[in-house]
This record gives sequence, structure tokens and C-alpha cells, in this order.
Amino acid sequence: MAVEPLSQKEIEDRLAELPGWSYDAGRLTRAYRLASHFAAAALVVHVAQVQDELDHHSDLTLGYRTVSVAVHTHSAGGAVTELDFELARRVEDLAPGHGAH
Repeated sequence: MAVEPLSQKEIEDRLAELPGWSYDAGRLTRAYRLASHFAAAALVVHVAQVQDELDHHSDLTLGYRTVSVAVHTHSAGGAVTELDFELARRVEDLAPGHGAH
């Protein structure tokens, strides 16, 4: 499936629908805080499952009680595409179930 880079305006418009997410250094990014390291690790595993379903993978950073997500589309020259926003939406939907904020 071919994916096209989004314009700066399209990125800004879509970010308005994803509170907590930002566009930084050419990637969509979000950091989550969780109640424990175990909860953070469980979120990482759940995000990994979604990434495999979408066949689209972000950079995940697991901290003591934090998870950071950074994503862009390699096949679009490292640009942000609709696929990145789909992944971000999916992560946003599942994060509260892990107590993330």
C-alpha cells in the first residue's frame, strides 16, 4: 500500500484530534505516565501487538513508569503519513486501559 506524506497543515489538523501528541523532529510523539513499571511494560506489549496488526512500527521507549512513542513512515522517506495517525489513534484508544495518562 502506497502512503503519501501529509502536509504541515494536514498534520496540524489531525493533531488537534489527538491531545497529548505532538509533531517533533519529523515524527509524531507522545509520552505516557503509568502507575508502575509493570503497567508500562504491559502497554509496550499491547502497542507492539497493534503495530504488528498494522505492519507499521514506531520507536518505543520503556522507562521506569513511562512509555514514549515516536513514529514516522520509512517507506514515505521518513515523512508523517495517515498510517502514523492510525497507529497513534490506536495507541490512544488502548492506553487508558493500562492506566496511562
